[in-house]
Amino acid sequence: MNVLLLHQYFLEEDDPGGSRWNELTRVWTEMGHTVTVLGGMMHANGLEKRPEYKGKHFVKKQQGDVTVWRCHVSESYNNGFAGRLWGYFSFMFSSCYAGLFKAKGKFDVVIVTSPPLFVGGSGYLISRLRGMPFVFEVRDLWPESAIDTGVLTNGMVIKLAYWVERFIYKRAKLINVLTPAFYKTLKEKKGIAESKLIQISNASDFSLSETLLQTLDVAAFRKQHDLEGRFVITYVGAHGVANHLEQILDAGEALKDTNVLLLLIGQGMEKARLQQMAKDRNVPNVRFLDSVPKAEVFRYILASEMGASVLKRVDTFKTVYSNKTFDYMSCKKPILMAIDGVSRELVEDAGAGTYVEPENTAEYNRIIRDYIAHPEKLITQGESGYRYAKENFDREVLAKKYINHISSIINKK
Repeated sequence: MNVLLLHQYFLEEDDPGGSRWNELTRVWTEMGHTVTVLGGMMHANGLEKRPEYKGKHFVKKQQGDVTVWRCHVSESYNNGFAGRLWGYFSFMFSSCYAGLFKAKGKFDVVIVTSPPLFVGGSGYLISRLRGMPFVFEVRDLWPESAIDTGVLTNGMVIKLAYWVERFIYKRAKLINVLTPAFYKTLKEKKGIAESKLIQISNASDFSLSETLLQTLDVAAFRKQHDLEGRFVITYVGAHGVANHLEQILDAGEALKDTNVLLLLIGQGMEKARLQQMAKDRNVPNVRFLDSVPKAEVFRYILASEMGASVLKRVDTFKTVYSNKTFDYMSCKKPILMAIDGVSRELVEDAGAGTYVEPENTAEYNRIIRDYIAHPEKLITQGESGYRYAKENFDREVLAKKYINHISSIINKK
């Protein structure tokens, strides 16, 4: 099968961040499929293009067996709401052009993964003009999440976003969602036929974790990175409005008298403000690190006592799975889950950690102190989460299931 994928945030080989599609496409090419990606020139949390992209609109690259066309994204992407919106539309236009005139050959299917939602329009147009089925993936309920976090407030833009959403859902041959809550919402609230819906969730990358579990000298790594003698809780991910990481600073203040170190790894629009806030409030047990490649992220997780999954307390986030939850599971680390809803249910069903009410400092304080007092929980919950992920969220298994669903709609066509 020859697959064309539109993914604005498809990672470079040395990029930090969510690597779901890098891993899926790796499995597919190993199975013998051909994959071409139309990806953006700006990282999701980046401030500017790499030097190799400056002044260019399209650059063709090879990432392993995957052909990648890097397409223009406006460098105003992280300059407020208007800049972010133009970043979305600039990729929509550039990816559409690349899909029609740059990516050569005959494709069997075009897949679009969102957000951003608007790139679905580009995928649909390419599918129509090049005569192939259109598959749409929902990684986040958008525009609901943008509205709930206050990122999207303009009434006209909201109306446009809902219209685009209806248009895309109607025309997609197959819609993949990442959580059971998404599945329920699309079926019951948005009226999508169940015959159109599948659920292939985020998953654990055991190919990396199992190698490091056998080879990493954790004691040496902790000494090298000044983690010795600390109870390390690592958060990996975006530092944005949706994450509301002020709650981590609040927890750090409440735990000043302990050996807890809250390690925040990542980038985002809120990071500079959070760093200044930590300095102003004198919270020395919260440490910020810049984004690092995935292999290094796994080393930090393995050198920690726990992993944290954190989002703002809004109803829409009760429907999401946090990407890093699965990485913590694959590294046998229990999870401090500050996300209610399906993420909480996942951790509780797996026996893989403890739910802490988002933005509730007293609960952070109580729960973390309980882990310090009962360290045996770290091992039992870490092992339990690992087993559960291995049985239900193995990336290799889910990647093969996904491509089989896509093959079925091509065969019907």
